[in-house]
Amino acid sequence: MGSLTEASTLPYWQVNVPPEEREEECPSFLLSAKGKDVEILGTPDSEYKRMTWPELQGHISRNRLDIFQRTPIELRRYFAFNYEIKKKYGSIMNFVLGEKLHWEHPIVADGEPFEKDSDLSIKRNDWPYGIDERISHLVVWTKFPLEEDPTTGGDSRTFPASLPETVSRVEPAQEDPTTGGDLSDRQRKQIDDYVEKTFRVQCGSDNVIWFRNWAALKSVHSVEHFHVMLFNADQKFLDSITGGDVPISETV
Repeated sequence: MGSLTEASTLPYWQVNVPPEEREEECPSFLLSAKGKDVEILGTPDSEYKRMTWPELQGHISRNRLDIFQRTPIELRRYFAFNYEIKKKYGSIMNFVLGEKLHWEHPIVADGEPFEKDSDLSIKRNDWPYGIDERISHLVVWTKFPLEEDPTTGGDSRTFPASLPETVSRVEPAQEDPTTGGDLSDRQRKQIDDYVEKTFRVQCGSDNVIWFRNWAALKSVHSVEHFHVMLFNADQKFLDSITGGDVPISETV
């Protein structure tokens, strides 16, 4: 649906669209696209290179979560889906609570953090990034807030608590004082203990990594959550921990 040469002559909303389906005006669902998203949407899908597991580990170790992106075609579908969801449900939060989690608002936890299974829900990421297809992207939703360290001020980026020995820790390359607070040490340990017993025991330490998105990168702000990536996980295990959840991107 277009070479790199052809794409350079087209407005971003026409790239990756068959000629007979291209619209002269930008469709409503893409009007909110800005910056990096416009650049991705204007790239031929055939030119996109999926991120490998070592690359993903490296980006997370450096807290470069801003590098994660969807493939051009999937990003277009993501915008279209969210546009319709907001029209139907009023917000992404309403959809997630009502259709994905089946939790009532306001959200009230049944116990202390990670004390009760009813306060957590593991689901597939409905619109995963453009990564190696052997990588499973899960989201752990929580009814309880994740405690932040007030001394960190503006840096919400959080290192994964555990990395393979081959992945070194380095300081974030950038600072953004507008994105919120970092996790407290106590909260980070609680999450890592949960990840250990829930994922690493089954999948192996080298095949599991977790992170919490910067506030500026979250698509759902009102329901707390963190992300877990698994490499080459067994499908039966994925089905058991997600209740057979299937990413929406595979069903629409």
